[in-house]
Amino acid sequence: MAKLEGKVAFITGAASGIGKEIALEFAREGAKIVIADMNMQAAVEAAAEIEKAGGQAIGVSADVTDEAQVEAAVQSSIKAFGNIDILISNAGIQIVHPIEEFSFSDWKKLLSIHLDGAFLTTRACYKQMVASKKGGSIIYMGSVHSKEASKLKAPYVTAKHGLIGLAKVVAKEGAGHNIRANVICPGFVRTPLVDKQIPEQAKTLGITEDQVIKDVMLKETVDGEFTTTADVAQVALMFASFPSNALTGQSLVVSHGWFMQ
Repeated sequence: MAKLEGKVAFITGAASGIGKEIALEFAREGAKIVIADMNMQAAVEAAAEIEKAGGQAIGVSADVTDEAQVEAAVQSSIKAFGNIDILISNAGIQIVHPIEEFSFSDWKKLLSIHLDGAFLTTRACYKQMVASKKGGSIIYMGSVHSKEASKLKAPYVTAKHGLIGLAKVVAKEGAGHNIRANVICPGFVRTPLVDKQIPEQAKTLGITEDQVIKDVMLKETVDGEFTTTADVAQVALMFASFPSNALTGQSLVVSHGWFMQ
């Protein structure tokens, strides 16, 4: 039997990158998928890809910083599939600057997407999980930067640390409803978000793009390799399919050995 047979997964930022890979993996394991993304066309196309492969999926438009949009997206998902069993709070952006050059507007934008978005989607899905009396799994996309710091990333590191705090609270409050909450902490994954950082960091640090990859991004790994979207999807599957509250309030680093706990 597929590990997620009969489950419904609401995945933000799922039209591309890590979110899309998780959506595809969960669909292969029997879940019905909600592709929630700001880019509605891309969300619909990603859902169509899952359906073409024999799965069930819908695309919904959702700016995770907009309370009304989040609530509407969750309600339309419940109308389509009857329930939400799994939330993957994955939507995110990256902006890199030295602290003295960071605008307050960019600081607020990044924190809003990562933290406000996580809160709003959690609240909306959590209420449904409680009402259904079926429990659920809430999974936040953190980062090695939930544990560690890097230059040029003040709001990103702050936000990713904050997700661990949110997960711990949700784990405690949700336990009585059989709702688990955990955080995945990937290392650098070669997605458009990371590709965008390479020239930006090269310019800011005064080094080549190859040096950014080798001496900044992958310096602390054991093998000089990027984490893959498939690596992250497997960890998400493990958290989503775990059968009890024995695994809740935890954060798992998947990073080729960068930051060992």
